[in-house]
Order: sequence, then C-alpha cells, then structure tokens
Amino acid sequence: MILARTLIFALSLLSTAAFASATNEAALAEDPVAERRLQDLSRELRCLVCQNETIADSNAELAVDLRREIRGMIRDGRSDSDILEFMVTRYGDFVLYRPPVKGITLLLWAGPILLLFIGIFAMRGYLKRRSAQVAVTNAKPLSAEDTRRADALLKEIDDK
Repeated sequence: MILARTLIFALSLLSTAAFASATNEAALAEDPVAERRLQDLSRELRCLVCQNETIADSNAELAVDLRREIRGMIRDGRSDSDILEFMVTRYGDFVLYRPPVKGITLLLWAGPILLLFIGIFAMRGYLKRRSAQVAVTNAKPLSAEDTRRADALLKEIDDK
C-alpha cells in the first residue's frame, strides 16, 4: 500500500514537471522572435556534459536546464549579450561554442595546431633515427664466419 502511494506521488510530480516545462515552451513558442533568439543563443553555447554539441543539439539534463534558464532570461527582457555574459560568468569561456581568442583560451585555439606540429617533428626525428640505423646495419660487411654460416643455412634449405 505504501509502495503504491509512493509510486502515485512520484508519477504526479513527474507529470507536473513535464506540464510546467510544456507550458513554458508553449508560452515561448507563441512568440516566434523569442523562440528564434533562444535557438540562436542555444547554438552559441556548448553543452558542458557532452562537450561536443551545442545545447540546442543536446538532450542532456544540463542542456535542458540551460535552455530553460535562457527562456526565463528572454522572458525577463534581457539582451542576448547579457545572457551570454551571464553564462560566461557562471561557467567560464568554455561554455561558448566558439570561445574568444585571448590569453586563457589560447590553448583551445592553438592546441590542435601545436599537437600537429609536435607529431610531425616527432615522426621526422623517428624516421631520421631509423634510416640512420638501417644505413649503419647495411654498411657492415659479413665476416668470414657469418658468410660460412649463411651459406650452410641456404644449403640446408636447398637440400629439403
């Protein structure tokens, strides 16, 4: 009996939350300008859970919460720059899908290029060392004993 009451209570809470969310979305959808602003802002912000998607594309719980937060700020009449500034203040430059180029985000922008150059130089060094080893190994002539053993092995293979 207690389990049934708990289940009914949990379902009623879930349906209330879903109804409230649907009400907020419906109210915002009535204003196409506000909906367009929400979509534009959502495409500029990175999902902090997925990190590879915008909050417009993500279904993560945090992305849904951030969209809800943006809806509230749009409803309160805040400008796009105010909303973006609020998100950057709260989560840092990483929340922006295209963070600005400045000292602290320089590694985000230069990191991939830097890693590419490090890889190229490492591969170049490896290939130089390898070719030098091959040249040294090929430069030594076989001793008389090594030549005799090689001939014996080849003759053994021919006899089989």
